[in-house]
Amino acid sequence: MADNYLGKKMEDYMRGAAPAKRPSSSRTLMRLLEKNRSHRAFDSSFKVRADQLHRIIEVVTKIPSARNQQVLRFRPVLSDEAAKVLPHIRLGGALPELHLPAAGSEPNAFIVICSTQAEDRYVSVDLGIAAQSMLLQAVEIGLNGICIGAFDRAAVREALALEFEPLLILAIGRGQDDIRLVEISANENHNYYRKDGVHYVPKVRLEELILK
Repeated sequence: MADNYLGKKMEDYMRGAAPAKRPSSSRTLMRLLEKNRSHRAFDSSFKVRADQLHRIIEVVTKIPSARNQQVLRFRPVLSDEAAKVLPHIRLGGALPELHLPAAGSEPNAFIVICSTQAEDRYVSVDLGIAAQSMLLQAVEIGLNGICIGAFDRAAVREALALEFEPLLILAIGRGQDDIRLVEISANENHNYYRKDGVHYVPKVRLEELILK
């Protein structure tokens, strides 16, 4: 059996046969980006675990940092503390009439991102890189999330007894929204909207993003 196998491999090599292709992964970067949508409704029966939040935060040890300053710090918040954060956040600024998150669909886990130094452009660069990377990791492990910039910083800092100023909050959980991307031109309305239970997110088409 072994001799026949090796013999056939040698024949294939001599004929210039191409090696068998490895099956492509279903979790390519583009697929993760498409799945990484901002959910504003979560399965309240699903409880995010501490190890899952730690795994999401762990990506920050691998990503770039402006001037390699690495000033961001992260406070995991699980379901036992979620009530300390929920009253101070606001979701769906473009859909104020829906009062999101709706009762019964609130997230029950968060990652509060803080900085050890005052905000500046370098901190902002780090914040953007970290938030996107962490949300991609959440999707990769089967979860969803959303960046929350609309929150009461002072109230959250006090509620969680944070040493540093909170800059951004990531809600993490099992998303329940049906979210779809819609291609638009650059001069069309960019606001997300909902229709028949579907959340639509306009995205400017590639051709108009490229400068000539």
